[in-house]
Amino acid sequence: MEIFILAFFALGYLVLAGADIGVGMALPYLGRTPEERREVIAAIAPFFLGNEVWLVVTAGVLAGLFPKLEGELLSGNYPLVVALLLSWVTRDAGLWLRGRLTGRRWQSWWDGAIVAGSWGLALSLGGLLGGVLVGLTGALAVLPVAVLAALFGAHGLAFAALRLRGEPRRRAAALSGGAGEARTYALTASALLVVGVLAGLRLPLEPGTSGAVLVPAMLAMMPLMVAAQGWVWWTFRHRVTGPSYL
Repeated sequence: MEIFILAFFALGYLVLAGADIGVGMALPYLGRTPEERREVIAAIAPFFLGNEVWLVVTAGVLAGLFPKLEGELLSGNYPLVVALLLSWVTRDAGLWLRGRLTGRRWQSWWDGAIVAGSWGLALSLGGLLGGVLVGLTGALAVLPVAVLAALFGAHGLAFAALRLRGEPRRRAAALSGGAGEARTYALTASALLVVGVLAGLRLPLEPGTSGAVLVPAMLAMMPLMVAAQGWVWWTFRHRVTGPSYL
């Protein structure tokens, strides 16, 4: 049961947050003008905070139910974990601060922070997953990182094609061949799920001794998170029609 709980939250984060990470990576391509970039950001604005909750819960599950694995992942991948956290803060700072002032230079600076933070998240997550899956070292370690970062980018483009309209949607849908963005999103989501499952199968998943207390709490939380995520997706199911609060 502990393994199922960890897989549920970790895989949920990869698929859900992978979309907004990919959109941030492609922001300069999707939004060529300040107005277009605001619409692109509006595509992920209702989702990104809720998606991050899945990462927080995943970290809590690791610490509470798999303390040995958490220690091995942190000690063996300390630079990647630090890079992930710094990228997370950078990306979110860009999203929150870009709209606080109206100057072109101010917004361009924080747009750059969104792009840099999104790429940092994709590369650090790709490094963690690639290290577990392939275990390459040295220069060869770049290969799985590049492949997984490209997968995040493709997932984000498919999500953007589902959410945007006009010219930004046309750019995003180039990957989907036009109107096939739902199919492409399903394919990229499935690919991320496969990567996550394969990585999990290679990890030493040995539960700790606190499952009797934490497992019921986690099981109670899971339907609430699914319901909240479903509500957000249903509420914002329509395409973006203008800039958001960000």
